[in-house]
Formats: sequence, C-alpha cells, structure tokens
Amino acid sequence: MTTVAFIGLGIMGGPMAANLVKAGFEVAGYNRSPDKVAALVDAGGRGADSVAEAVRDADVIITMVPDSPDVEAVTGGDDGVFASARSGALYVDMSTIRPDVAVRVAEAGRKAGLRVLDAPVSGGEAGAIEASLSIMVGGEPGDFEDARPVLEAVGKTIVHVGPAGSGQTVKAANQLIVAVNIEVLAEAVVFLEAYGVDTKAALEVLGGGLAGSTVLNRKGTNMLDRQFKPGFRLALHHKDLGIVTSAAREAGVAIPLGAVVAQLVGALVARGDGGLDHSGLLKLVAELSGRGLSGRDTETKEES
Repeated sequence: MTTVAFIGLGIMGGPMAANLVKAGFEVAGYNRSPDKVAALVDAGGRGADSVAEAVRDADVIITMVPDSPDVEAVTGGDDGVFASARSGALYVDMSTIRPDVAVRVAEAGRKAGLRVLDAPVSGGEAGAIEASLSIMVGGEPGDFEDARPVLEAVGKTIVHVGPAGSGQTVKAANQLIVAVNIEVLAEAVVFLEAYGVDTKAALEVLGGGLAGSTVLNRKGTNMLDRQFKPGFRLALHHKDLGIVTSAAREAGVAIPLGAVVAQLVGALVARGDGGLDHSGLLKLVAELSGRGLSGRDTETKEES
C-alpha cells in the first residue's frame, strides 16, 4: 500500500498527512480550505480538487473530519469516497464520531466493496505533529494488519480493540477521561494560585507523582500562561462529550463527573469560547472562584 488519500487537512489532519509523506507514502490530499491543501503540497504531497479525485487511485483512504455528519457526507453521494474509490481499497476513518454511525458507515463501505476501519486518535495537535498518536481501531483483524504500516507513520500506540464501532467507543471513553482530567487540573491551578504558591514548581512536583499525567504535562503550562490557542477546540470536545453522555445513557451507565464537565464545557461553548483550546476550562473555574484571569492576556485566536 503506497498511495494514500487524505481527506481533512486541519489541525490534526495536516500534520498527519505530512508525516505520511515523510514515511514514503504517496499522499493525495483534499480539504475545503485550499491553503491547507497547499501546505500538504509544500510538504511533498499532491493536492486534489475534490474527494473523488483524491480517492480514485488510492490504496488507502483516510478521513479526518469534525463530526458524524461530515463523515457521512464525504463517504456518501455520487462524488463521495464509496462511489469513487476502487474496489478493495482500505477506508480508515480517523475522525471522532458516534459509534453507531461508525457501524453504519462500515456497513455502507463494505456494500461498496471497500474494507473499513474506524480508527480515532488521541494525542492532540502535538501528537499529530510528533507522529506519536494513540490509535484505537475497530474493524476486521486482517484489515487492521493491512493498515498497520500506514497507522505506524502517524502513531505510536496502535491497538485493535474490536469490531466496527469499537474504536469510536474507546475514543468516547478517552474523551471522558481527558475532559475530567483537564477540569480537575484547572481547579488545582486556581487553588494553588489562590494561596500564592509557585505554580510552575508545584506542577513540576505534582507531575512526578501519582497526580502526574499527559494532561498535566501538556496543558499545565498553557493554563499558567493563559494561552489557549487551540490544539483541540472546546467546541470539538463539547461534541465528543455529547457522544459520551448519549452513549452512556443508552447503555444505562452513570457518569456523574463526566456529566458535570460536559455541562461546564457546554457553558463555555454557548458563551462563545468554543474556539479556545479545551484547557480553556480554566477560564470558567477562575470565574466561578471570583478570580477572573488575574489580568493576564488570553490567546483566543482559532486556526481555520
């Protein structure tokens, strides 16, 4: 498998596609924003003017788009992935979508003669740039093994977790854990600042103990500096928490902490902060504590 079509070249997809080029794959990319396609071309890839053009000769097709309707839109229709790809191609959706939609997409893809995997990722923009993403994969074991060389070019922890839809179920659990971790880290930062502690030193020692986590390592400094340039936007995490809470309700599972954090994220999005990184949860914690942002500037620019 040497030719890869990559649909969706945003904050995550752009660097992932570039890493595939670095790994020696021929990559054809499509994105609604032409500047994102131009960036891939500059990295050594090939641009396409449509989904159909990108996937026509591809051995492997990857989509990395925002939500369930987007996946169904790019795969369906006369010019979509399933109508345009050659029979036997491997289709890997690396977006984060509803598990039931992933199952439906897999069924549609198989009917069109494609092999389908759902393979959402975790690791944020940094993980995409570093090719160190964690990838949870649902689908047929043989298709997973065939996709492994491509997945290894963008990730480090790559695990087959079950049949179609399983990758998205595991990703939902991941987003639940990450959201709760970010919220409690924000609470800890505000708590430390209220007591005048050297917060940088405090996070250093906390990171070396049982409280340590990837969330603390990657988001702690952003919180201290009030820099919320999006690596993963609150609006997207809001969408993901909607997936989690809905799926938990359907399964009869209680997620009390997750439900609270989902409401806090929803509040930030509703008031216009959806373009901030999800570490922007600190803003709401600080305000609820009557402390504001201590007069520091906040980076709110959202990448297109």
